[in-house]
Amino acid sequence: MTDLFQNINEKNIEKLKRFLRSITNKYPKNVNILSNVNRDNYISIIEKGTIQLIQTDYNGNNNIIEELKEGEILSSITSFIQSEEVICLTKEETTITHIDFNQITNDDIIRSEFYIVFIKNLMKLLTEEVNKKNKRIQLLTKHTTRDKLLEYFKILSKEKKSKTFLIPISYTELANYLSVDRSAMTREISYLKEDGLIKINKHKITLLY
Repeated sequence: MTDLFQNINEKNIEKLKRFLRSITNKYPKNVNILSNVNRDNYISIIEKGTIQLIQTDYNGNNNIIEELKEGEILSSITSFIQSEEVICLTKEETTITHIDFNQITNDDIIRSEFYIVFIKNLMKLLTEEVNKKNKRIQLLTKHTTRDKLLEYFKILSKEKKSKTFLIPISYTELANYLSVDRSAMTREISYLKEDGLIKINKHKITLLY
């Protein structure tokens, strides 16, 4: 994951944050940070901790749209957060720096020597966010719970460069992420094991194909 301030020294980072009128806040667990920011025109950098973007459907069911961790960004550019049905919940104590997107085109910043470095880092981060969302779309286009699970396991295996890896979220969160019923998903994981496609030990998965 690209650091937004990568290759910029501490002195210039502080100067950049002042130009951007950034605000850094620390949030306790289970706080909706969207109640504290402008949904339309901002970028938030996760300095420490984890947040989940959650949408509630008409039946009152919560669906995890995405999970963001340290170094990642939440932005009105890359995330569907304008809807009042969407909340952004902290999973643990989380530190976030908020930047007013309008300030990125501030003339004072553009004339700064470190501006180009910052913009390059921002573009890399936005590209990484788009790639992450493309993976999610790839998962959701699968028609069955089995196909979604196998695709998800394949993605994790590629990321870890190993056929053995840990599922980084709970089964409830995974079911929400895949938009499937949790009980049906748990049964399908058992079937995958019985069919000799995976070996499983709690959250540790080994692909056998």
